[in-house]
Amino acid sequence: MTMPHSPAMGGRGAGRGMRTFLQDSSVTEHRLARTTLRRVLTFARPYRGRLAFFLVLLALDAAAGAATPLLFRHLIDDGIGAGDRGLVVTLAAGAALLAILSAGLSVAERWVSSFVGEGLILDLRTAVFNHVQRMPLAFFSRTRTGALVQRLNGDVLGAQQAFTSTLQTVVSNGLTITFTLAAMLAMSWRLTLLALVLLPAFVLPARWFGKRLATLTREGYELNADAGQLMNERFNVAGAHLAKVFGDPARESERYRALARRLRDLGVRRALLGTWFRVGLTTLASLAVAVVYGLGGLEAISGELTVGVVVALTAYLGRLYGPLTAMSNVQVDVMTALVSFERVLEVLDLEPSVAEKPDAADLRRAVAARGASIELDAVTFRYPRADEVSLASLEAVATLRKDPVGDTLHEVSFAVPAGAMVALVGPSGAGKTTVSQLVSRMYDPTSGSVRIAGLDLRDVTLDSLRGTVGVVSQEAHLFHDTIAENLRYARPGATDAELAAALRGAHIWDLVAGLPEGLETVVGDRGYRLSGGERQRLAIARLLLKAPDVVVLDEATAHLDSESEAAVQAALDVALSGRTSLVIAHRLSTVRAADLIVVLEDGRVAESGTHAALLAAGGLYADLYATQFADTTTV
Repeated sequence: MTMPHSPAMGGRGAGRGMRTFLQDSSVTEHRLARTTLRRVLTFARPYRGRLAFFLVLLALDAAAGAATPLLFRHLIDDGIGAGDRGLVVTLAAGAALLAILSAGLSVAERWVSSFVGEGLILDLRTAVFNHVQRMPLAFFSRTRTGALVQRLNGDVLGAQQAFTSTLQTVVSNGLTITFTLAAMLAMSWRLTLLALVLLPAFVLPARWFGKRLATLTREGYELNADAGQLMNERFNVAGAHLAKVFGDPARESERYRALARRLRDLGVRRALLGTWFRVGLTTLASLAVAVVYGLGGLEAISGELTVGVVVALTAYLGRLYGPLTAMSNVQVDVMTALVSFERVLEVLDLEPSVAEKPDAADLRRAVAARGASIELDAVTFRYPRADEVSLASLEAVATLRKDPVGDTLHEVSFAVPAGAMVALVGPSGAGKTTVSQLVSRMYDPTSGSVRIAGLDLRDVTLDSLRGTVGVVSQEAHLFHDTIAENLRYARPGATDAELAAALRGAHIWDLVAGLPEGLETVVGDRGYRLSGGERQRLAIARLLLKAPDVVVLDEATAHLDSESEAAVQAALDVALSGRTSLVIAHRLSTVRAADLIVVLEDGRVAESGTHAALLAAGGLYADLYATQFADTTTV
């Protein structure tokens, strides 16, 4: 007679049980914040109806699975044993219908859990992405990009498991154990107790193997991270260039091969240990079934049990040990999901230091009415400490430093009338770039105020500020996309004709038009397919397309050769025409053309005035002119 259930340890929870032992049990030592669980539930609120339906499906599935061995019991005892053909056919058909029902319930469970899980991934990723976009520049200057991306990928997926895999593991296995034990106790309490006595033979080895597998899995994650970091650093354009100039291909290859070799050895050990784990549990399950068959068979011979009961009990064993083993380590599943959630919430809880007020004004209206004047009024500024703008886990440090940070700017005041140009000059570290970043509100001043059109920048909307102020820095960053899309980043609805006009204004249209793919030319990672001067002129074209009222230039020609510098300067002349501009000066012609020159030293305004007046004064500017500008050949 063919047995209705395989003696191997299985059941619906077996696969999930294996997964739980692969996870790092050290998460159970982590202390969660008291509010974590409550906040986790807020993310589930939009899905509470589907989650309730999901739980109903799990209950029905567990009940259907528990009923199947009972049907086989009656089929054997009351049908086959009594020679009742009609009952045999009826019960066999009932078992088939239960199997079909269970399959349908499994599909429905998967559909609901996928809908909820993918919805949560969407919600969490969107929330984190939107929040990170609001973070100040200081946050990005300190954060490891890879660690931040991991929050959007790995940790969000781990958090999602709280509502799908982990919830299903706990509820499904819990219901399966409850229904199975109830049925087994009703048939034979002695054999049921025997089955429970054998449980440590499953759980204890599983826990030992699980710890070993978790250790190897964790080591594999670390090795994969090292290999990924090596590839990321060597395969981006800047890293590849450095490797070709200074690197040794054989050394690089051997370094990567060593990591790959360790991963291979680790994979072999994991595969072998996993095989021992599965074979051991399967063997123990088979032994348990043999014991039940033996003792149950003796009781059946003596008339204490029926054959159908013995067969049903052995079928239930397969449904009991898998879920019980999985539930013995379910704390790891739950804590892993909650720790992932906490890591996501950690990012969401980091408040941006540059924020928009609820009643913020539209800066563009003020500019239209009063002109785009700039005024710095007694501005003092210090760069934020690490603990004010970052997270230790994103910087790969134990704790963030809280050492006092000195002021970079001290009571800086000057004004730029609408349409005028002010040049900032001074030695390196004087605070020139800091001033330019305050005008574009990358940071807020510690005290004092920065105003455009008479409005404090802390009182205006960020969108209207972005529309008013345009920046061209030393390093023009371009995305790995086409020229057209890089330009449209400033104005998404721009037509090809408007792109061409901006490129003509930036003195680079002839180059773009001559490319085989024209505007659809892909510029490469960070724009490295173009020269430095070409990237700068594309950045200026992007600025012209945006058409801001205020232009900030942070030494936009500092690292260019003389030919590229001349082309970029011609483009800048177009960009600055008719606009209020704040220029960190690099060329003598820029300094001479400025309506006002502000000389900074050690974060203070040392002097200000026109080029001629400052030269006549014989102060710091005159010294800078003699050393920094006098040898400038392009006038």
